[in-house]
Amino acid sequence: MRKRFLRIVERLALVVATLSTASPTAAGGATGVATEWTQLANNAELINLLEKSGIQIENQVKQIGQLAEQIQNQLRIYENMLQNTARLPQHAWGKVEADLKRLQKVVDTGQGIAFSMGNADDVLRQRFASYADYRTDLPDGETFSSSYQAWSATNRGTIAGTLKAASLTADQFSSEETTMRSLRTLSETSDGQMKALQVGHQIAAEQVGQMQKLRGLVSQQMTMMATWYQSDQTDEDLAQARRERFFGAPAQTAPRGQKMELRW
Repeated sequence: MRKRFLRIVERLALVVATLSTASPTAAGGATGVATEWTQLANNAELINLLEKSGIQIENQVKQIGQLAEQIQNQLRIYENMLQNTARLPQHAWGKVEADLKRLQKVVDTGQGIAFSMGNADDVLRQRFASYADYRTDLPDGETFSSSYQAWSATNRGTIAGTLKAASLTADQFSSEETTMRSLRTLSETSDGQMKALQVGHQIAAEQVGQMQKLRGLVSQQMTMMATWYQSDQTDEDLAQARRERFFGAPAQTAPRGQKMELRW
């Protein structure tokens, strides 16, 4: 079982890679991930898919958090530039647009990972009674699935609040097309450029913190899953050893010279 546990890690790596490059609409990419979980041939494959992949996902969350921090710092540089000029030149504004599009993908990737890991928690609880009953350190009987949903809702709400404070709406930045349209409108004036930079800088700063929280949640989930599996595997190995001892015990033979007969 342990060897099978290690065999399918590459599949989640592929799922996560697909998620990273998916359309900016997080739900679209996440739906494909959900299909991956539910179409696995058997329970062993499902468990296999989750072991070492947790490290890969943690690393990916770390990387997109670092990317958010890089974008935050870059936008701050452009804010400082804009304070000394009427408007940013076209080539500089083009870099701002590229950074804001990358920021949008950071948000979408984080949401997709949260959906994927929450879905994995749901499927494991459905398939394994021992997993569903396993106690975790989550408060008030929460599941990892509900914790990811809460994280996702908080993240979306924070971004929406930041946009609203700048008299912008989430719809204006809901896709690459609408984002570019909004940025083109904002780029027409220095005030608009500054608004876009300030909003982008604040959202990037928020994502740095949110990705740290997401990474911590993934880490906690993977630790719990590893502990559960080890405990479950220990019980299974013990049961197997008992079966082998029972069925493998040598047949009792009568001592030499003793006649086999029925006794009443």
